[in-house]
Amino acid sequence: MPVFLLLPAALLLLAGCSESEPAKPEVVADQAAPVVEQKATPLASEWQVIDAFEVGRAVYVRSMVLDPKQDSLWVGTSTGVHEVNLANQGLRNTFTRADGLANEYVFAMYVAQDGAKWFGTNGGGMSRYQDGQWRVFFPMHGLADYWVYSFAQQANGAVWIGTWAGVNRWVSDEQRLDTFVEELVNEWVYGIDVDSKDRVWFATEGGVSMYDNQQWKEWTHKDGLGGTNELNLPISFNTGLGTRSRHDLTLSTEGTDTFNPNYVFSILVDDKDHVWAGTWGGGVSVYDGQKWRNYTTKDGLAGNVVYAITRATDGSLWFGTDKGVSRFDGKHWTSLGRGDGLLNEHVYAVAVVPAQGARGEEVWLGSRGGVTRLGKAAIETAAGDNKVQQE
Repeated sequence: MPVFLLLPAALLLLAGCSESEPAKPEVVADQAAPVVEQKATPLASEWQVIDAFEVGRAVYVRSMVLDPKQDSLWVGTSTGVHEVNLANQGLRNTFTRADGLANEYVFAMYVAQDGAKWFGTNGGGMSRYQDGQWRVFFPMHGLADYWVYSFAQQANGAVWIGTWAGVNRWVSDEQRLDTFVEELVNEWVYGIDVDSKDRVWFATEGGVSMYDNQQWKEWTHKDGLGGTNELNLPISFNTGLGTRSRHDLTLSTEGTDTFNPNYVFSILVDDKDHVWAGTWGGGVSVYDGQKWRNYTTKDGLAGNVVYAITRATDGSLWFGTDKGVSRFDGKHWTSLGRGDGLLNEHVYAVAVVPAQGARGEEVWLGSRGGVTRLGKAAIETAAGDNKVQQE
């Protein structure tokens, strides 16, 4: 039996004993939306599903992060967090609240420069795990909010923390959490990244903000962020502002997709310092320092709601959307959908595992119901019966 089968078995066991959902509604999934079965444009017959691991129909995989030094992948779910040994796909560790995690519903994870693992939860605060020791942070410790959805780190070691009530900056030397709210275009922060100039970029419900260590700047749909509403979808005014007791973020209205281009779920800075922002209904936008350019399903993106963005070692970008996953190499878009073997059309997390030794590059996708693992497909040559495994 393949060793990797230990992972879904352990996850199913954990799912069976999960606790009830947090009081605040969960983010971005429209559970009543119809299942999308249509196939997306194949990834040039290059990538295919090699494993799909169910973790329980009601369990969500919201985040994944690599720990290269340990050759492991951390998988954050709505029922706990797991460390997977990438050498054999075996389960190395599982952590829940009983082990020191602030809350089982893990929405964000980060591996810091010093090796510490940071965990943001959906309504349960924040945890840090280092050298076998846990530390939990709540608002009483200076955390901006109990809902923690993103992390990033600057060159000086400062860790930025995105919450539903602004952002914190962790100053480790002074063991201090600074808080920023009014400086942001919107206090509901979902994504953070840092560019080569050490500027910090924030994805929020009201646009994109940037801090250059002295001043703040912001961009919205009026500045070019988010594509146009070409499909004439209903405008969604579903935002957290003024609704802290109820934050319903379903993506459709009466079964119809909606449009909210200022709502930015994800952000990534590439190796050219171009800023990529994944929006709600407006596709993905890229800022080159002068202007925004938008890519939507019309260009080849799988879906116009972009939950996650990840960069591969070859510079290509992967996008988790509401209609599957897409890869962009700078010129061409290719995609996989549920009809290609994904567990769910909503892909909330994407992790690219670099090739190592005999192991080829892999792409792991987190969704409702489990994890899908992609690998390079075996391609038959035109001459003879030999099969060549593409690396």
